[in-house]
Amino acid sequence: MEPRGRNGQEVYQIDAIAKDVLQKGRFLICTESRQEPLLSVHEDILVQYRLIKGRMLTGVELEEIKREDRRQSAYALAITYLGTKPRTRKEIERYLSRKQLEPELIEQIADRLEAEKTIDDREYARMYARQRLRNHAKGRLAIKQELQQRGVSKTAAAQAVSELDEEAELAAAIRAASRKWGFLKGEMRDRKRKLAMFLMRKGYPSGVVREAVKAAAIASPDEGDSYDEEWMD
Repeated sequence: MEPRGRNGQEVYQIDAIAKDVLQKGRFLICTESRQEPLLSVHEDILVQYRLIKGRMLTGVELEEIKREDRRQSAYALAITYLGTKPRTRKEIERYLSRKQLEPELIEQIADRLEAEKTIDDREYARMYARQRLRNHAKGRLAIKQELQQRGVSKTAAAQAVSELDEEAELAAAIRAASRKWGFLKGEMRDRKRKLAMFLMRKGYPSGVVREAVKAAAIASPDEGDSYDEEWMD
């Protein structure tokens, strides 16, 4: 059916609705007046706007539906991206930006995800910090830097690492030091310095580094019970 006028606006009648075989979860809205579909919408939009055969749509309504469908499509992209693993708000924004979405739309989607608690940077930071310490033997300084690189605020990153168990961090550093010790060459003093640098690169604080190097050196058969700390001066 040809577009009709209503108060000076074009009006379209929906003559057919068909599944979009190229895009799962989407439907094609068709009119007799156009060879091409009037628009393609997500199934949630189909229900939200009660798009059924015989429904009349003004040009203004059509534009509103298109805008809402873009929001829904962007939201679906974000949810799919989140399906693989937790993400920060900044990671979501970067991903949607790579999809060439408008900044305003990206902000709307990120705000919605935060309101729904689908993303929560503070909780993400806590989980990430514990996981990096437990599985990768990273120290709190490195973890804090990694969190900020992922878009977590300095405050949230600092709070997350402050909640790490100090004894667990020391134990992780000692394990890492003990594994590394046997691969280090040179005089005892040089080996201690090399081990300290290794642990610092992993992000451990100086106090933890000192204790971990001490534990690894004392446990070494060629060190015995002797130990001095001049190597750190």
